Amino acid sequence: MSKFDQPRRIRIAAPHDEPPVIELDGQDVSAAVEVYRVTQAPGEAPEVTLYVNTEWQGFGFDGLAEVMAEPADLRHVVIQFLDAVPWQKLDQAVLNRDDLDGQPGELTRGVLAQLREWAASA
Repeated sequence: MSKFDQPRRIRIAAPHDEPPVIELDGQDVSAAVEVYRVTQAPGEAPEVTLYVNTEWQGFGFDGLAEVMAEPADLRHVVIQFLDAVPWQKLDQAVLNRDDLDGQPGELTRGVLAQLREWAASA
């Protein structure tokens, strides 16, 4: 069995209020990982997919891996964020904004600005 056929040791610690710590064979690769996904089918070993920032220079990996050439798909993150927004709270927050100007599209701009502010503070 070559080293490429052997499973790699990965450790992921993801505290609720802190960024995750991701170690691959003891090397901290957290700064290189934009998104990770863990999947496991019944009776099979877990599979971890790391979407890495190709601009980060400190990440070294020598092994068997599926290379993701496209950016990480973050749609699920956006959908979860929007699903968590209570419409009543958003409605009230937008109507209470002091930057509404009476111009066409002001409510849409207000909604987008409010969601942006909430996302930035999350």
